[in-house]
Amino acid sequence: MVVRSIREEAVLLLRQGVRNTEVARRLDVPRGTIGWWKQQDRIKHGQELPGRHRSTCTHCYGDDLNRPAYAHLLGLYLGDGHILLPNEYRRTMTLQITCDDKWPGVMDSVEQTMHLVFPRNSACRVRRTGCHDIKLYSNHLICHFPQHGPGRKHERTIALESWQQEIVDAHPWEFLRGLIHSDGCRITNWTTKTVKGVTRRYEYPRYFFTNTSTDIIGLFTATLDAVGVQWKASIPRPTGQVNISVARKDSVARMDAHIGPKY
Repeated sequence: MVVRSIREEAVLLLRQGVRNTEVARRLDVPRGTIGWWKQQDRIKHGQELPGRHRSTCTHCYGDDLNRPAYAHLLGLYLGDGHILLPNEYRRTMTLQITCDDKWPGVMDSVEQTMHLVFPRNSACRVRRTGCHDIKLYSNHLICHFPQHGPGRKHERTIALESWQQEIVDAHPWEFLRGLIHSDGCRITNWTTKTVKGVTRRYEYPRYFFTNTSTDIIGLFTATLDAVGVQWKASIPRPTGQVNISVARKDSVARMDAHIGPKY
């Protein structure tokens, strides 16, 4: 009986025409690894490799930009994403957004949004302890996210370009959803109240957004103001983090209608 390695099994499936995504699912291997094995197998056997497609860029090439998806991706990037520049190990810029394993639906949403903004590029997932990094490679990332710079976001100025602000103004809920699904949450609080000697428990939902950057907090609260959502800010923690709370019933209902809890 011949015992194949995981790589050999993957290559065999690929030669049979099974798609990269399906091979990755069957063998529990990152899709990016499957793509690399496929490319190396094609090179080994002298097959013609598919031509490289340039990345989409509305600034460099005038390509169309999916504006609602971009507003969502911008929120995700500002909340919990960063860009890695090329080095001796990477030939291309990398957009990386980290997602907790507790929210598989958010992971799917991040990957889908990346594809909508960069339709010619593939996103992949890299497993880490308790989470996955959703990655996309493009040399036009800084064209889309000029907020990139040295150091952490809260250590430098974060301000939107005029074209970005126009997109956020046109699609505020998508921007808010990206921020909430990266650095925010929806929880259920409870309290007790005694009426005529009877103690009753009351539950009520609320949204939180937590960030250390005063600029990102300002973008979040300004967008809440624009859509008519009332909020309160906590006193900054010793670490500098600030909690923005949305607890009024009508405001929570409005957030539920457009954002909803993580899933």
